[in-house]
Amino acid sequence: MPDNFESFIQQHREEFEGPGPSPRVWDALEKELTHQRKGRVVQLLQKNWFKAAVILVLLVNAGALFYFTKHKQQQQQELAVIAPEMQEAKAYYTSRINEKLQLINAYPVNELGLDSTARKELELRNDTYKALEKELKNNPGNERIRAALVRYYQLKLDLLDKILEELQNKRATPGHTKKQYEAEI
Repeated sequence: MPDNFESFIQQHREEFEGPGPSPRVWDALEKELTHQRKGRVVQLLQKNWFKAAVILVLLVNAGALFYFTKHKQQQQQELAVIAPEMQEAKAYYTSRINEKLQLINAYPVNELGLDSTARKELELRNDTYKALEKELKNNPGNERIRAALVRYYQLKLDLLDKILEELQNKRATPGHTKKQYEAEI
């Protein structure tokens, strides 16, 4: 069979080497091919760059989220390792303070008479708390800082007790909802 093919090519060789399309046709074809390729390549690059940018943004967000959650867990574990007795005190005072805050938050906002700055100061973890906790981490053996942190908790509880006492003196009970209070007025 290969012999037949070779003999066929030999016999019709002149037909294979005949003149092709004119140079004008080749030029037009080349222009058309190069023009289509450039546009298509640019479109593909633009689409892929957008996808790559989206993937990059998602990866950066995931990395940041992972970093901050790990960092926060480490900070919480550090306090337990640095001062285990402070962890117990923190758990005790935190639960008591949260109970008092829930009782205070049960009152209508206008009955409390507190502005947003005062309400923020009532939160458990305000700037003072954060500063004391940071100092305790930097100086774990310092008894003055430990005492200051316990004193902070005690003062916070006293303040919340006084606010609750004042609210109770006004005869507004925590069981009142905002709607019930407004209905009474």
